[in-house]
Amino acid sequence: MAYPIARHRRLRGSEALRGLVRETGVSVNDLIAPIFVTEGEGVQEEISSMPGVYHWSLDTLEKELADIASAGIKAVLVFGVPSTKDAIGTSAFEENGIVQRGIRKIKSLYPDMVVIADTCLCQFTDHGHCGVVHRTDGGAVIDNDASLEMLAKTAVSQAKAGADIIAPSNMMDGFVAAIREALDREGFVNTPIMSYAVKFASAYYGPFREAAHSTPQFGDRRTYQMDPANAREALREASSDVEEGADFLMVKPGLAYLDIVRMLRDRYELPIVVYNVSAEYAMVKAAAMQGWLDERAIVLETLTGMKRAGADLIITYHAKDAARWLQGN
Repeated sequence: MAYPIARHRRLRGSEALRGLVRETGVSVNDLIAPIFVTEGEGVQEEISSMPGVYHWSLDTLEKELADIASAGIKAVLVFGVPSTKDAIGTSAFEENGIVQRGIRKIKSLYPDMVVIADTCLCQFTDHGHCGVVHRTDGGAVIDNDASLEMLAKTAVSQAKAGADIIAPSNMMDGFVAAIREALDREGFVNTPIMSYAVKFASAYYGPFREAAHSTPQFGDRRTYQMDPANAREALREASSDVEEGADFLMVKPGLAYLDIVRMLRDRYELPIVVYNVSAEYAMVKAAAMQGWLDERAIVLETLTGMKRAGADLIITYHAKDAARWLQGN
C-alpha cells in the first residue's frame, strides 16, 4: 500500500508507541567486557589511546571487577600482558602465566562471572606474531602446524586455570580442531570454543596493539588474517570452524564488517559474536572529548546496529558505560 492509505509515521508518534514496535534491542546480557591483566603490583595504568581502559595488576584487579559486576555485566574477556617473551610464546601456556593467574583471581572473587580467555601468542612472542616463526632466506614464515601445538597447550592451560570459554584469535588454519582435540583429551569436553572465525587484517587494531604490547616487530599479519576486501572467503573460514567444532563464531572488527555478521547470521545457527574493537572505541572517545558528538547516543546506536545485523553478543570497551545507560543510569 502507498500513501495516503499507508502512513508509516503512525507507528512513530510517541516514545511508548515506538517502544512497542521496536524490532531490535540491546541488553546488558549481550555485553562482554575486555580486561587487560599485567604483571607488577599497584598497577592501574590508563591506555593512552583508549581513555577509560586500563592495565590492571592482580592486586588492583578487584576494583575493575567490582565495577563490571555492579554494572550487571556477566562476562569478561581476559588479555594478558606478560613481563617476559620468547620466540614461541612460552609464557602463554605456563601454569603461572599472567592470564592463568588472572583467570584464577577472577574466579576466586566472582565465581559466577563467565571468564573468556583470549587464546593467542602475539602478546607472548618476542616477534609479536600469532604463531611460531621460521626464518628463511626469503624472510620469515609463520609455521601454521607448529603454531597449533602451542595454541592447544595454551588453551588447555587456560581451561585448567578455570576459564569458562576458550576464544582463539590467531587465525591459523585448523586451530579450532587442534584446540577441541586437546581440550577433549584433557577432560574439558564441556568447555566451549568462541572462535575468532572471521578476523580481518584491519587498521582498526592500532590502540589494542598498544594495550597488549603486541605490535609485530617485522612484517605484518596479512598472511594469516583476512583481506578486508573478501566476503566469500569469510564464509569459507566460518564453515571450517563450524565443521571443526566451534561453539560461537566471531567477526572482528565490527563496524566495517556488519555485512559479514549478517551473512553468518543467515547461514549458521550458532551464536554470533561481534568485536567492537579498539579503534572503533577510540574514535568515539576522542570525538566525545572534543564535544563533537553525544557519546551515549552514538554508542547505543552502534551497539543496536550490531545487534540488528545479527550479533547475539558484543565484545566492547564501552561495556560498563553501555550497561549503565541501558539500565537508565
